[in-house]
Amino acid sequence: MKAALVYTSTTPELIELVEKEVRSRIGGEAEIISLQDPSILADVRKAGYVTPQAAAKLMHMYAQAVLQGADAILNICSSVGEAADAFQSAAAYTGIPVVRIDEEMCREAVRIGRRIGVLATLPTTLSPTKGTINRVAREMGTHVELTDGLVDAFNLDQAQFRSLLIGAAGRISDSVDVIVLAQGSMAYVEADIEKATGKIVLSSPRFGAQALADALKRKGLLP
Repeated sequence: MKAALVYTSTTPELIELVEKEVRSRIGGEAEIISLQDPSILADVRKAGYVTPQAAAKLMHMYAQAVLQGADAILNICSSVGEAADAFQSAAAYTGIPVVRIDEEMCREAVRIGRRIGVLATLPTTLSPTKGTINRVAREMGTHVELTDGLVDAFNLDQAQFRSLLIGAAGRISDSVDVIVLAQGSMAYVEADIEKATGKIVLSSPRFGAQALADALKRKGLLP
């Protein structure tokens, strides 16, 4: 069994966390293929949207995963989540599912409450995450109110980043039922934000890893 992890951000902390969550759910015997192209996120940040070139690079990585024998693919980057959605017809045809890291997180947020705060450090991540929350809310037959928590974390170290996110969460906590961390790289601050705000806080790696495991189960590759 092979699982492919597709990254557009390659911070060691994010890679370590995602692989730990994936391993805990699919087992140590499974082969993990790690495909990385940070130029995709750089292109998206520069343009402010997913350009045709960025989408093509992403889909090339999906194709590489299929060629390397992956049984399922986990898309790590929320900024390109809509591009991952666009690949679903090809994924269905090949029988190699492409799972988004953030979709089940967004669905869980809608289950928890109608007032959802979304923390992000990039507009290009904030917008598609909000779009996904609104889409799954429609699918679940409900309406949600979204509150933005966009912060500038450029050139900050981990301690400064943690402090910035806790402060941003505190500013919106009174008006939300649940806080969503739009980027997987924020996950290590989840417990701190929860403690500081008293709100339920959701980060994507554990949800994405479980969604990947569920996709493999549907193929009969996991019990």
